[in-house]
Amino acid sequence: MSRFEPSGPLRGSFRPPADKSISHRAALFGAMSDVPVTIENFLYAEDTLSTLSAVRSLGAGVDERENELVIRGVGLHTAHETTGGLLHVGNAGTLMRLLPGWLAGQRGGQWTIDGDESIRRRPIDRIAVPLREMGARVEAREGRLAPFRVEGADLHGIEHELPVPSAQVKSCLLIAGMLAEGETTICEPHMSRDHTERILCRSRAPFERDGTCVRVRQVDELELDDVVVPGDPSSAAFMVAAACVVPRSRLLVSGVGLNWTRTGFFRVARRMGAVILGDLEEPQTDHQGQDSGDEPVGELDVAAAPLEATTVDRDEVPLLIDELPLVALLGCFAEGETVVGGAEELRLKETDRIAGVVEGLRALGADIDATADGFAVRGGGLEGGTLDARGDHRLAMLGAVAGLASRSGVEVTGMEAATISYPHFERDLAALREH
Repeated sequence: MSRFEPSGPLRGSFRPPADKSISHRAALFGAMSDVPVTIENFLYAEDTLSTLSAVRSLGAGVDERENELVIRGVGLHTAHETTGGLLHVGNAGTLMRLLPGWLAGQRGGQWTIDGDESIRRRPIDRIAVPLREMGARVEAREGRLAPFRVEGADLHGIEHELPVPSAQVKSCLLIAGMLAEGETTICEPHMSRDHTERILCRSRAPFERDGTCVRVRQVDELELDDVVVPGDPSSAAFMVAAACVVPRSRLLVSGVGLNWTRTGFFRVARRMGAVILGDLEEPQTDHQGQDSGDEPVGELDVAAAPLEATTVDRDEVPLLIDELPLVALLGCFAEGETVVGGAEELRLKETDRIAGVVEGLRALGADIDATADGFAVRGGGLEGGTLDARGDHRLAMLGAVAGLASRSGVEVTGMEAATISYPHFERDLAALREH
């Protein structure tokens, strides 16, 4: 258990850890590549170490050097069964959902994918159903849960419309599409994060975008360019939120990824009144043809200011799905009622994150209620108390930030969960308090 006392102003500069989503994808695409891929600034955290373990098990070489990682891939079509076909993904939901897209097209291969207790509660039917439509054989516990079995087969392209935007499901099907005969088209009701599409461009795969639809065709081989992983905006968001709710704070965030599909939280915080200077807007493009493979990087200048309530609707949710707990926290300190809707996806994360956020903040004195697809929270601040992280890294960090802005402090049970995505979170947070 860790305790976080009320804080004076947070000051200083901060560089967030490497982006978790891009690190996962860089390692996985490196393993599928026909040329060695050098990855600079790879994130070494529990989730991404699970990805490195998985690609090693599939035959890829992983050479860890000072300040860089070299992946020597096995090629798109020749994943191996070096561990008897058992792949353990730990707590990594991204890995659990992306990896089957590659394995499904490995004709003659057989793998069983399993993970920790939280992974065994997360459904995989949204990847299993379209993969079966493509010709894959996927058998899951109770029809939708891990452990589940993937048998490689000859795949064919499909047109698939996602009922809910999901970068993980989209990415799984795009990877499978590279192994499938014909063309695979994936459409979303609203655009989700686009890191996989950018890596496809950097791999020179036959990929294109048309609005919220993406298409990929069969590929013989991949040649991914070297990757430099930017700072993770989802990790940076916790420090930014702290600077928003602790009075008189001023924070400079450097080297952070500013891909507009990941900066939704910063835009919402700015709409609520926080001072956040930086390039956060959607590019002026119609998203026709191939997107750039580059990940934009920059800095944010953040200062505390009086907050006002806002409404986050379904259209915005895919672009800040991991940061919605922080919207709830800001709502605790904003004038009026902040409402988030269209966020059913939060109930399928490491925990039921809607329940975790609502019950956790309510235990600290928040005036907050859950809804079927989100929550509503009224301003008034937080008294303090104890928050149970439930094994969820984002709830652990939420509790820590809440403690800094509370009146009497917060004890976080299960703070060690933060290492899943942010190994040095407590150290970095303490450094900002010392200035």
